[in-house]
Amino acid sequence: MMRYRTQLGLFGAAYLIYLAGRWVAAGQLGPATEHARWIIDLEHSTGVAIERSVQNALDAGAVMWMLSQIYLAAQLAVLPGSLIWLYRRAPEVYRRLRDTVLATWLIAIPIYALFPVAPPRLAGLGMSDAVSQQAAVALTGRSTLFYNELAAVPSLHCGFAFAIGIALSAAARHRATRAFWLLWGPVVSLAVVATANHYVFDIAAGLLVSVLGYLAGPLPARWWQVRHRPSTVVPTARPELALS
Repeated sequence: MMRYRTQLGLFGAAYLIYLAGRWVAAGQLGPATEHARWIIDLEHSTGVAIERSVQNALDAGAVMWMLSQIYLAAQLAVLPGSLIWLYRRAPEVYRRLRDTVLATWLIAIPIYALFPVAPPRLAGLGMSDAVSQQAAVALTGRSTLFYNELAAVPSLHCGFAFAIGIALSAAARHRATRAFWLLWGPVVSLAVVATANHYVFDIAAGLLVSVLGYLAGPLPARWWQVRHRPSTVVPTARPELALS
């Protein structure tokens, strides 16, 4: 039971830090929209501004409904469910995924506070809020108390989805299951763009931050082990033996 509480405490502490960063960036829709325009201009200059085209191409009732459910499930169900399943079935994989998620989250928090970005659905780009229209949970109103709607960059939806897919693929026993989970990251990336919640730029940033989180995640544990490693005492020769 204590181990469960420790794990929950780690994620709870990270979420409280996230909320603190969320309030720092709250109420900055103007700068967030300016940053969004900068991203769109960058994407146009590099030929990857495909957000509106993707939404228009997938704006069919059943398809958009499914993508909206995937968007919600990615963070609310698949992320915690994957961590719980790996905790029980593959502890080593769980620990690496846990460390990656926590480190990625903490790296992203100051970015959200210093560089707020309005998602496409709030940036005046003519794209609709598909999730609020299709899913049971709206992304407006009271729900914004639990997340930062100006935290488009980086996309942790995508960063976490790729990390989860790789972790579950590593823990899977069958080739088909491994291949299935490797598709989770690309599917979530399609969902966040089609539902007007992220830009292509956000996906790239999310992957970069997740890689940094993967590299930085084990560092606290290693530091703790080095700090608390028992010192080796070299025995000295007894004086009477040295004189004999």
